Amino acid sequence: MPMFSSLKPWAAALLAGLALALGGCFMTPGKFTAELAITGPDSFTFRYDGEIAFLGLSRLAQAGAAADAAFKAEPCYNDETFAERPCTAGELARQRAAWDAGAAERAAQAKKEAAQIAALMGGIDPTDPKAAEKLASLLLRQKGWERVVHKGDGVFDVSYRASGTMGHDFTFPMIEGFPPVNPFVQVFLRKGGQVRINAPGFAPQNSDAGGIGALMGMGQIGAMAATGASAPGEGPEAAALKAMPRIDGTFTVRAASGMRILANNTDEGPSAGTDGEMLVWRVTPRTLQAPTALIAAAPAS
Repeated sequence: MPMFSSLKPWAAALLAGLALALGGCFMTPGKFTAELAITGPDSFTFRYDGEIAFLGLSRLAQAGAAADAAFKAEPCYNDETFAERPCTAGELARQRAAWDAGAAERAAQAKKEAAQIAALMGGIDPTDPKAAEKLASLLLRQKGWERVVHKGDGVFDVSYRASGTMGHDFTFPMIEGFPPVNPFVQVFLRKGGQVRINAPGFAPQNSDAGGIGALMGMGQIGAMAATGASAPGEGPEAAALKAMPRIDGTFTVRAASGMRILANNTDEGPSAGTDGEMLVWRVTPRTLQAPTALIAAAPAS
């Protein structure tokens, strides 16, 4: 019997997908402020202050293992009307026998999946009571992570800073030993001194931009954590999703004097900043379009 078989179908799909495809490390912003500044023809700064939720360390991921810990009878149905009915003693006994017979297989599968997850999380086992502490230590040893505090249920309060030359692309977050998934912000360099900025992680409702809602094609299911939507039914899975922080923040892009904002999808367009122009996106659970902009990183000839 699969590890997550006793969960609600939507929860089983989400948990299995997270564990197998993303190593249990699905990340989503909570409350935050983020700013990317193109400070010159060949330089930039970036900051992110606020919450990041790791579903792999939340009660949602732990619910899968907990659900497999005890026998729970499957419903029985009337052969003619297909209406649910109480199971007979014999039916319950057969279900229990099948459950007991699959114990070794379930344990082996759980061990295998735990090893796969740990391999994709820099060696961190999400079932380890010290997993959050280890993840915080992993982040803090990387350059740029100035504050990482676990608030509980896989939610971290972080402060990140980065600066450098425009001689390379940039993605946030990037975590040592983790697969490069769920980018919040991406900076791509184009020929001709242009910079393309995308923020797919700041569009929970957009299934086409590679954001949260696009996770493995699960659309609305994948977006539940970021939007704060209620999970169907009750139980630990619903409680875990409700505990996830709702995405709520602002993303600002600044272009220094002499730079040109060639394109953007803000509602208001560029506004005057202290040194050049700036773009501001308000990010909420209702955000449909991932913030994007195109800036000329060199003065016009």
